[in-house]
Amino acid sequence: MPRPVTPEQAAAHAWFDHDRFGLFVHYGIYSVAARHEWVMTRERRTVEDYEKYAEFFDPDLFDAREIARAAKSAGMGYAVLTTKHHDGFCLWDSALTDYTSQAHQGRDLVREWVDALRAEGLRVGLYHSLIDWHHPDFPYDFHHPRRDDPDAHDPHPERTMEEYRRYLHGQVRELLTGYGTIDYLFFDFSYPWKLEGFTGKGHDDWGSVELLDMCTRLQPGILVNDRLDIPGDLVTPEQYQPSAPMTLAGRRVRWEACQTLNGSWGYDRDNTDYKSHDMLVRMLVDTVSKDGNLILNIGPDARGAITAADRDALDAIGEWMRLHRASIIGAGAADGFTAPAGTVLTRRADRLYVHLLHWPFGHLHLPDLAGRVRFARLLNDGSELPMSVLPPDKEALSTDLGGQPEGTLTLTLPVRRPDALVPVIELYLDDADE
Repeated sequence: MPRPVTPEQAAAHAWFDHDRFGLFVHYGIYSVAARHEWVMTRERRTVEDYEKYAEFFDPDLFDAREIARAAKSAGMGYAVLTTKHHDGFCLWDSALTDYTSQAHQGRDLVREWVDALRAEGLRVGLYHSLIDWHHPDFPYDFHHPRRDDPDAHDPHPERTMEEYRRYLHGQVRELLTGYGTIDYLFFDFSYPWKLEGFTGKGHDDWGSVELLDMCTRLQPGILVNDRLDIPGDLVTPEQYQPSAPMTLAGRRVRWEACQTLNGSWGYDRDNTDYKSHDMLVRMLVDTVSKDGNLILNIGPDARGAITAADRDALDAIGEWMRLHRASIIGAGAADGFTAPAGTVLTRRADRLYVHLLHWPFGHLHLPDLAGRVRFARLLNDGSELPMSVLPPDKEALSTDLGGQPEGTLTLTLPVRRPDALVPVIELYLDDADE
């Protein structure tokens, strides 16, 4: 069951539904290893061995203001930074551990982050891992780097979730009381099933009910995702695109597609399997057409710089958004309208947006729109597209159009495809359709 919605949460839902597009930034000492953010557990590293990355972590090129500006230029309305990933290294000045960027590098990167986002007018988001492979009280499980140790399945009374829960809740309290208004808190993640002789961790282990209550008490207008193993404000499908608007128990729910550029969240130097720029835009359009948000990730390199591939992707999306943002920001599903083959529809008030995944030759036929559209134009340059409605009984003969069902609106298109990753047609609907 969804949790009750307060007026403050309703306002948060409204900005989130409007903004539609956000930036994820995964950054930490795993960026020094440069081979995926799960390197500690993939390589079964000990704490003592892995800690060396804290010594050699040097974020001298991490510029939160530059990242915030890149997000804003790409058309994003909010951004989320990893405060702590599963390896336990913290990017803020925590009083509960010295395994932090403040203790090792003399910098509170979370402070720099929230200040930069506010300066650029972006909503402030923080990611926080529920998992901590560095903490001495965190019990072994099937994700833990030491799961293959000979004694991993033995009783370890020194590792208790009660102790770790106090640490987890204490750190979240620090983040929600020391940095002003936090708009979005992305927890990661729960896995309450059995595997390889271990039992994973879920809401009872995290103290999720109490943790969520604390979050909303300290920050009444905060958005919290669904990864506490209890209902939150939104669900977060990761690395796949839902085939329809997401539902729970038959009801539509707020959702956010969490996507990477190359399959890795943290800096992965030798991974060049990048999605094409047009695919990224198609993913964004597809998400909004299903009433969802897209949060797209970049992984700064070990020095904190935006990589060339990440920057190119953000720049390409930003150029597309500069001309087509009206079809995304404040838009959503075009319920009740039928998308022609090869198109995706979104709607914002009295505007219907037709995203052309494939460029048709000559004409585009729109079912059930005859008499319902006042004007049609290409969104990239604002140029008019001629409209016509054919008699329902007219046959297609010689060079004459015909053969379309009654109620079809036909647009005449230029032969040459606009120079846009995904061309968009904007239709002005009659007042009766608002």
